[in-house]
Parts: sequence; structure tokens; C-alpha cells
Amino acid sequence: MAERPPNSKVFGKSGGFEKLKSYQVAELVLDITVRFVKRYIERGSRTNEQMVQAARSGSRNITEGSIFSATSKKLEMNLTNVAKSSLGELKKDYAAFLRHNKLKQWGSNDPIRQELVDKRFADADAVAHWGRDVHTRFPERSVPEIAGNIGFILANVAYGLSDRQLQSLGRDFEQNGGFSERLYQVRNEARKQRSGKEKGE
Repeated sequence: MAERPPNSKVFGKSGGFEKLKSYQVAELVLDITVRFVKRYIERGSRTNEQMVQAARSGSRNITEGSIFSATSKKLEMNLTNVAKSSLGELKKDYAAFLRHNKLKQWGSNDPIRQELVDKRFADADAVAHWGRDVHTRFPERSVPEIAGNIGFILANVAYGLSDRQLQSLGRDFEQNGGFSERLYQVRNEARKQRSGKEKGE
């Protein structure tokens, strides 16, 4: 079997989105939103479709941006920004649900809100179990109120993480440039190596 040639230096690292905290939370938000709209939002309604679409966009654009990072830092930043915008719209939909149904939106100083953030749940089942536990401990908090706030808070966390990722990408671009600069650098290094070998012969 022929030996596999070494990887090209032209392409930087890409993919690995599964390890991104922004992706992990956005994917959790998608799973939660799919369950939420089935229970609380009229099937086939525009709001139903918008919420699921926004949640899916938040997750999928982070994924695509990570994959495209090998050849286009600009596209990676653009897609990450689309993800952030989608999660921002989703936050508004959850806030509107709470407002229209005259349900309390938990403030930043609410200990239950902070408890949810600190739990750092990895799957929707664990979140649902926690929500039921909250209702048991605090029966004055209705199930719809808890569900709406869970969606809003986790969408807000995902929004913040995507914004942090976008700022990090921007700083990296400022310092290291994008694919064109990398291509130029690799070609220059290859020329210098060839030149050095020719002089040594």
C-alpha cells in the first residue's frame, strides 16, 4: 500500500465544532425548542416554524462556520454572526411567549435562573427533569412559566457564547489574517526551502 502523503500546510484546522461550547448549548436549545413548540405553540403557525428555524440556524451555522474555517475565516465569522442573530431572534420569541401569556420572566437576580445556568445541562431530558423538580419545589411557578424561562435563559446563554466566539474569531483574524495570508506564507516558505536546497547542491 502506498504511503499516505503528509497533510498540506495550506489548510488550517477546521471542524471540531462538537467541542465548541457555543455549539453544544445551541444544539441543546434546538432540542428544547422542538419540544417546547410541540406543547405550547400552535402547530403550523408562523411562530412555531420561526422558533424551530431560528434554533436550527443557531446550531447549524456554528457547525458550517467551523467546517469552512480551513479556507475562509471571513465565511466562518459571517456564519457565526448568523447563528448569533438567529439565537437573538429566538430569545425574543421566548420573551414574547412569556409576555403574551402574562407569565413572569425571571430576572437576572432570580436564584432559580442562576441555578439553571450553573447546572450546565447536556441534554434535553435532564433539563425537563430539572423543570419538573422546580415546579415541585416552587408550585407557584407554573409549568408554562418554567418552560418559557428555560428556553429564554438557555437561548440567552447560547447567544452570549456565540458572541464570545465571534469576538475571538475577530481577534484571531486581526493577528493572523485569513486563508489568503496563510496561502502566501506557505508559498513563501516553500520557495525558501527549494532555494536552500538548490544552493546546497
